[in-house]
Amino acid sequence: MENIENKTELTPKQIVEKLDGYIIGQEKAKRAVAVALRNRFRRLKLPEEIRDEVAPKNILMIGPTGCGKTEIARRLAKLCGAPFLKVEATKYTEVGYVGRDVESMIRDLMAVGYNDVKAEMEDQLREKSVSVVEERLLDLLLPGTGKGDKKKADGEGDKSEVKPLGFLSQPSANEITIDLNKVAADMQSALNAANQAAAEQQKADEESAEKAVENHTREKFRQMLREGKLEDREVDMVVHRPQGMPNMEIIAGGSIDDLQNSMQGILNMMNGQGRGKKRSVTVKEARKILTEEVLDNMVDHDKVADEAKKRVEQSGIIFIDEIDKIAVHGESHGQDVSREGVQRDILPIVEGSNVNTKFGVIDTTHILFIAAGAFSVAAPSDLIPELQGRFPLRVELDSLHKEDFKRILSEPKNSLIMQYTSLLETEGVKLDITEDALDRMSVVAEEVNSSAENIGARRLHTIMEKVLADINFEADEHAGETIKIDAAYVDSKLEGISQNQDLSRYIL
Repeated sequence: MENIENKTELTPKQIVEKLDGYIIGQEKAKRAVAVALRNRFRRLKLPEEIRDEVAPKNILMIGPTGCGKTEIARRLAKLCGAPFLKVEATKYTEVGYVGRDVESMIRDLMAVGYNDVKAEMEDQLREKSVSVVEERLLDLLLPGTGKGDKKKADGEGDKSEVKPLGFLSQPSANEITIDLNKVAADMQSALNAANQAAAEQQKADEESAEKAVENHTREKFRQMLREGKLEDREVDMVVHRPQGMPNMEIIAGGSIDDLQNSMQGILNMMNGQGRGKKRSVTVKEARKILTEEVLDNMVDHDKVADEAKKRVEQSGIIFIDEIDKIAVHGESHGQDVSREGVQRDILPIVEGSNVNTKFGVIDTTHILFIAAGAFSVAAPSDLIPELQGRFPLRVELDSLHKEDFKRILSEPKNSLIMQYTSLLETEGVKLDITEDALDRMSVVAEEVNSSAENIGARRLHTIMEKVLADINFEADEHAGETIKIDAAYVDSKLEGISQNQDLSRYIL
C-alpha cells in the first residue's frame, strides 16, 4: 500500500514533470490532467460531510489524431495509484442493440481495481508463501515424503491384556489333572505373540531408518532447490485452471459478451475444465504456478473486493477515447440514432448512478471521466447538451510541427530512436543517426501531414520504418558494423516518395 500512498502525494508540477518524460508539448492538457488527478486525492482528505458534495470536474480533450491524447492517458494510468480504465466510445451500443452496453465500462473498471488490490495483497503475503511453495515443490520432487508418519508410534498398538500361560497360573483346589493339550496351545500362543512383537519392532526400526534417509534426502534436495540447481528438472503436477462461477451479471443488464462468457463458463464446468490437468513442467515453472495457487488461497477475496469497491468509487478514472465518433453532425438518421442512444446511456453514468457488478453495486458519482476526440468532422457542440455539460473542462491540444517531431524522435524516454537502435543492437548493428537526419525526417513528417492526412506523431513510425527498411532486412549481414544515418541517407530513401504526393499518400 505504501507505493500507492507515495503516488497520491505527487503535486501537479511533479505529475507534469513525469509526463514530460514521455510526451512532448501539450502543456495545457498535461496541466489540466495533473490538477484533476491531484483533486482526486485532495477530496479524499476532506471531512466526510464535505467530501460527498465535491463532484469531479470531468475533462474533454480536443485535438487531431496523433497529438498525444491517448499517450497522456496511458502515462496517467501508470502514474496514479487509482483504478484506471481506457475505453473507446465506438465499442459501445445503445441498450437493446447487439454489442457492449456502456455500463460494462464500470464493470471493467471494477475488475481493474480488484486485480490491483489483489496484486498488492499478494505482494504482502509473498514472503509467507515461500516456505509453503518450497514444501510443495519438494513433495513434487520426492513423492511420498514429508507427509508425516500416519502409523502408530512404537509402544502404541494393541493394548489388549496379555493372558498368562495356563500352566503357570495357580491351579484351583478342584484341578487335579493337567490338560497337556491346553498347555501346548498356550505355549504356542505365547511364542506367536513374541514373534509378532519382534517382527513389529523390526518393521518399526526399518521404517525409522527409512524415514531418516528420506528426511536426509529431503533436506539435501531443499538445499539444492534453494541454490537453484534444480530449476530445469521436470516434475509432473496437476495444473488447475479455475474458471470461476458463471458470471451472473447477465441478470443485471450485462451485454452479449457477458452472456457469451457466462455460457462458456457453464460449458467448461460441465466438461470438467477447471478440475486440473496433469502436466510435465520444470521446477521454475512449477514454482510460479504453485506461488499463484498458494497466494490465491491466502488472500481474503472479500476484503479485496471491499477495498477495490472503495477505490473505484472514490478515486476511479475512466478515459473515453474517440468520443467524437458518437457525436451526431447535422440531422440524425440511421446509425446516428444509435450514436445518440449511446450518448444518452453514457449520461447517467457520468452524472452518477448505481451499476451492478459481480463485486456489488458501484456508485459512479465520484468517478473522474476524461473524454477525448479529434472532432475533425463533428464538433463538441454536436454532442447532446446534457453530455456536454458533464465535461466542463475543455482542453485543446495543438497540432505537431517539425520542431515537435524532432523532439519526439529523440527526447522521450521511449523515443523512436532509442527503440530502433536498441532493436538493431541485438543483431550487433549500431546506428549513428546524425542531427541533420533528425531534421530531415521531421521536415518530411510535417510536409506529408500537411499535404495528406494529418496523423500526427504516428507519421514518424512510418518514416522510420521506410528509412531503416533495408537495414532491418539485412541486419545479420552488418553485424559488428556502425551504420551512419544522415540527411543524405534519409533523402535517398524518402525523396522520391515524399515529392510524389499521390505516392506519399499511400506509402507515407
